[in-house]
Parts: sequence; C-alpha cells; structure tokens
Amino acid sequence: MANAHADGLFIIPPPILTGDNYSKWAVKMQCYLLAIDLWNFVEADTEPTPLTDDATLAQIRHFNAEKARKFKAKTCIHSAVSDVIFDKIICCNTPKEIWDYLKEEYQGNDKTRKMQALNLRRKFEMERMLETENVKDFTDRLMTIVNKIRILGEEIPDQRVVEKILASLLERFESKISSLEDS
Repeated sequence: MANAHADGLFIIPPPILTGDNYSKWAVKMQCYLLAIDLWNFVEADTEPTPLTDDATLAQIRHFNAEKARKFKAKTCIHSAVSDVIFDKIICCNTPKEIWDYLKEEYQGNDKTRKMQALNLRRKFEMERMLETENVKDFTDRLMTIVNKIRILGEEIPDQRVVEKILASLLERFESKISSLEDS
C-alpha cells in the first residue's frame, strides 16, 4: 500500500529486515532512501553546518530542516526492521551508525564476506543444468548466485556468466548453442 509523501509523490513502505534477508533488504533500502533523498545521511553521517550568532531566519530554517532530515533517515531505518532487530539498534545514534551495525551483524566483516563470496563462487562453478530444467530456470538459478556474489562486492564479468551458461547446457540444446556462438 502506498503512502502520500509530503511532496505529493506516492511511495511504497520500506522493505522490512527480518534477519535472513539482509542482502536484498540493503539494496532495496538504499534505493528507498535515495528515492526520498535521505541516503546521504546514512552514507556520509554529516552534521549540518553550525549556526553563527548572526544567522538569518533562512539559515536557521535550513539548519533545522537538515537536522530533521537526519532524524527522518533514522526513522526510516527504524521502521524498516523487525522488533527483534530494532531492540539491537535502539542505542545507535545516527543513521550511519545503524547502517554499519546492521551490515556487520548480518553480512559480517570483510573476512566473512570474502569467505561467503568464495563459497558462492565455488557453488557457481559447480552448478550444472538439471535434466528436468529449462534454460530459463537454470539461468535464473545461476543469476541468483551471481547477484549474491556481486552484492558482497565481488565481481563476476557478464562474459564469464554467459560462458558458464553455455558450457553447462545439456546436449539437447547443442544446436541452440551453436547458433548462439555463430551470432
């Protein structure tokens, strides 16, 4: 269900982090925060420029609006996690602090992410098309693994993915492979 936004746009509610969906949640949540122009408060963790003693009314309004946007970003993240996860982040003070905590908690540190990526690469290399599978289902299954690897910050070139698909297709698709290679 869409909610009305202050500027008249309709936005969907934020995705909910349950704990086992972090990778997808992080991508969706980043896009969500970008769409409502709050991502920079998560990414940069900056404070508004302090006011001087002779600040104008416009400067005071701008300062207050920027401060409020930081709390809006924090509120968005709070509303996008389950109650169990909220209890873990309740003491985090800034949107960036919350984001970094969730990333560490659910995606792990650099070493853990590298190990996850390595295991997924191994799974990618071991995948074979099943006799009962069509090309689309096999490709979808392989792309799920590839996208998980990419979310972890590792790169797999599209050319390598195509090569893997072509090399893994069953013999019954040999004629299609030959025509694809020709084109």
